[in-house]
Amino acid sequence: MRYIEVIVNTPAEEIDRRCEEMSAMGVGGFVIENEADFQVFLENNHQYWDYVDEELSQQFAGVSRIKCYLTDDEEGKASLRAIRAAYGEVTVSMVEDSDWENNWREFYKPIEVGERLVVVPEWEPIPEDGRLPLRLDPGLIFGTGSHATTRMCLAALENYVNQESRVLDLGCGSGILGIGALVLGAKSCLGCDIDPKAPDVVMSNAALNSIGADRLSACAGDVIADASLRRGFGGGYDLVLANIVSDVIIPLAPHVPGFLKKDGVFITSGIIEGRQDEVRAAIERAGLRIIEHRCEEEWHQFTAVLN
Repeated sequence: MRYIEVIVNTPAEEIDRRCEEMSAMGVGGFVIENEADFQVFLENNHQYWDYVDEELSQQFAGVSRIKCYLTDDEEGKASLRAIRAAYGEVTVSMVEDSDWENNWREFYKPIEVGERLVVVPEWEPIPEDGRLPLRLDPGLIFGTGSHATTRMCLAALENYVNQESRVLDLGCGSGILGIGALVLGAKSCLGCDIDPKAPDVVMSNAALNSIGADRLSACAGDVIADASLRRGFGGGYDLVLANIVSDVIIPLAPHVPGFLKKDGVFITSGIIEGRQDEVRAAIERAGLRIIEHRCEEEWHQFTAVLN
């Protein structure tokens, strides 16, 4: 079935009123695109990224509009006539019905990482190439294996994981790093993320890899702000992982030595070009010695050890 996409350019202060009016015209749902809201969203969510693609920012530059989708039938056309009568010139185009829920999956294919792992989306067959498969259903949480920061962390893990490794994954997201450590042979992993949805996603992905709660657990919370949460983690970890962003890694760094055993390893990434010196300085101030520095696609990854 085809749908009629309607775009109504609307001053920001009139968006709510017009949505109410369009509801009365038979419109069932809206997509609001507004530059001011976009900028507020970015400002209030610094903990999730250091970098926003310039093309995405340009898409929202000067934008304030309402989008809606009408059925391509007499009822939808009647709503379109009412919208045009109320607001004058609008932008109209036809779009084909699609499986919006699942079409995004076609962009995720198995990804070889490092020398030993291959990240395999749940719906893809496991390649017969001798690599260790890491099954994943990324859903809506960061961590698919396609991003340079994740690939660098997984590649670094290969050099330090053994059968006795206890792992702490901070900012665990989908669980890909912690699960990767367990697939590589680690004994156990505890993951934590500020997103309350993350623990369920982590454990679902663990189940895809036949990893049980005896080896992996996950919780939600703010590691930097919550001292009781940090105390609950304990210490003596062989590996601490943090694929987050620079603005979180820097205040996190002083807490990392308390989690690690002597000669334990800290693997961190999410560091955009231009922030690497700040992060390096924070890691070294915390008493860790950097032993490896990787860079890929304008992103940096550090491996450090507690001596």
